[in-house]
Amino acid sequence: MAKKNNPSGKAGKKPIASHSSGKAREVKKPSFRSLIIQYILLTLAFYLMLKSCEKSKIAEEKAKAEAAKQDSVKQKETVKIFSVTDSASLDSLRREIGDFAYALNVPAQPPVEIETPLLKMRINTKGGAIAYLALKSFKNSDSSLVTIVNDNQQFDIKLKLKNGKFISTSNWNFIPEIKTSDSITEVQLKLQASSSKYLKFKYIIPHNDYLIDFYVSSTGLENILADGSYPLHWDLKAFSHEKDPNYEDKFTTLKYLYDDGKIGDLSAMKKEDNDEADDVQWVNFKQYFFSSFLISPAKKFKHAEFKQIDIFKLKKDSTYTKHFYLDTQIEVKNGHLNEHFKWYHGPTDFRKLAVYGYRMEEVIPLGWGIFGWINKYIFFPLFDLLKKVISNYGLIIILITLIVRLVTSPLYYKTYISQAKMKILRPEIDEINKKYKDNPMKRQQEIMQLQSKAGASPLSGCIPSLLFIPIFYALFRFFPAAIDLRQKHFLWIDDLSSYEAFMRFEHSIPLLGNHISLFALLASVVMFFYMKMNQSGQSASMPSQEGMPDLSKMMKWMIYLSPVMMFFFFNNYASGLSLYYFISTLLSLIIVYIIKEFVIDEEKVKAQIEENKKKPRKQSKFSRKMQQLMEQAEQQRRLQEEMKKRNRKK
Repeated sequence: MAKKNNPSGKAGKKPIASHSSGKAREVKKPSFRSLIIQYILLTLAFYLMLKSCEKSKIAEEKAKAEAAKQDSVKQKETVKIFSVTDSASLDSLRREIGDFAYALNVPAQPPVEIETPLLKMRINTKGGAIAYLALKSFKNSDSSLVTIVNDNQQFDIKLKLKNGKFISTSNWNFIPEIKTSDSITEVQLKLQASSSKYLKFKYIIPHNDYLIDFYVSSTGLENILADGSYPLHWDLKAFSHEKDPNYEDKFTTLKYLYDDGKIGDLSAMKKEDNDEADDVQWVNFKQYFFSSFLISPAKKFKHAEFKQIDIFKLKKDSTYTKHFYLDTQIEVKNGHLNEHFKWYHGPTDFRKLAVYGYRMEEVIPLGWGIFGWINKYIFFPLFDLLKKVISNYGLIIILITLIVRLVTSPLYYKTYISQAKMKILRPEIDEINKKYKDNPMKRQQEIMQLQSKAGASPLSGCIPSLLFIPIFYALFRFFPAAIDLRQKHFLWIDDLSSYEAFMRFEHSIPLLGNHISLFALLASVVMFFYMKMNQSGQSASMPSQEGMPDLSKMMKWMIYLSPVMMFFFFNNYASGLSLYYFISTLLSLIIVYIIKEFVIDEEKVKAQIEENKKKPRKQSKFSRKMQQLMEQAEQQRRLQEEMKKRNRKK
């Protein structure tokens, strides 16, 4: 073959010689693997570049935030909140706060003492806030009055002056004035800017209620107060009132009503929690059986921030449970302040809170949905009815349990009739299992047809049992929430709302605590015998099938495990609930024994099954649909097997 001439007339480049063969070596094209590696490296480089940009952006944002924070600190330093304790000279202070310098001449007044049939109160004239409040109808375990406030709360409004300065109401002396009638005590406290200009706190305290009206208003301060939002702060350290602070702490939390009807709360289990919300109508510092509310009936707080610190968990100090904080604002227009609030310091009693109409009763954890409905409309009315004729609260719990078990006894009867039918059908079901052991779909079809003809169904035994769940859970919520049980005695129990210590130990045992509750132990023992009695019937109604777990073995384990778990759980729970569960399980055991031994006649049930088999039985829509689906699945299975056989022959 002739070589091509070089068009340029220059000598062409010689091919690179191969040292091994002496033949010309061509330059190789990049392989697919090398392309993939290059792509990965480029992607990685691009990703690292993006991350670098992102880090620099974050650093820039942090720098901006830090700068804003420093500006904020500087601004706060320039906006000084003045008080009568300032070290600056009085002349300088008078120039800064203008007309409110008049209050510097007001001497400290003694606190205002108020006593009603329900409350003992003290309002400090310095700051104008409640300094002491005790509930005369409730006592602690040491017989002292339950005290909600005792120099453990702070209430403060920061007033903004026209010159941009702030003064804090908690630092200034108010002038008190008291008026008393047959039904109310009215306390007015004035922070004066002159004899005719003042900020006024007014408390209207009813003699037979816990809900206190609280008004904050201004007179003649239009040229002194600036318009805008005024910070309002309230914080309270919740005293521990119950025998078991650890148990009490679980039910102590901050709740609030916001956004036209939503209930929000902070976690009772966290060591520290916080949140914020808009359009807040009330804030509740809930102390298990007692509550402190700040309510804004007409004007809602536009925005509020909440905080909660668990003092008991952090410091293991049984004096307090939690420390609650509220920070919000009130609005001032045209230099005029006019706010109406309500204070509630009293028992967390469902009936009492429901009367006020602000949905305050919803702070009580009665359960959601149907569970709360059962408690509100069944158990509370039933409890109140029995309370009118019986003074012993332990007997009331026993009677409620007896009524619940008698009402639900027909469900027990249906459950055990179903179990008896399934027990009689067990031999036939075993035969079907053997006959169609290689065809699970057909096996299930035959079992369903047998149960349909005999008028027996496993579901008829399960559904009645499911109806017990709402009742049990409702009562599980009811007893710890019923303040009526607080410090009520029964037999050796000194408080039905707290744990019962039949036996105590020197040291606490993990999960168990430092005591043993006898009713929790008795309930666990009775539960064991109840489950043991049910074992045979439940095993018969749940025959084992190929490929399915052996439910009878699982039930055997549950017989021993469930009572032990229940004991550890109820040992530290309210003894009223342990009493209910012991009586309930004992009655269940008795009812089941009577039904099985004296009511259900297996021979009659067997005769009824045979009679049902002879009768033409109309299938329900659900049964027909299930049968159609199973037939379609069976047909699909056969087609798949035929296709496999054809493929093998090929």
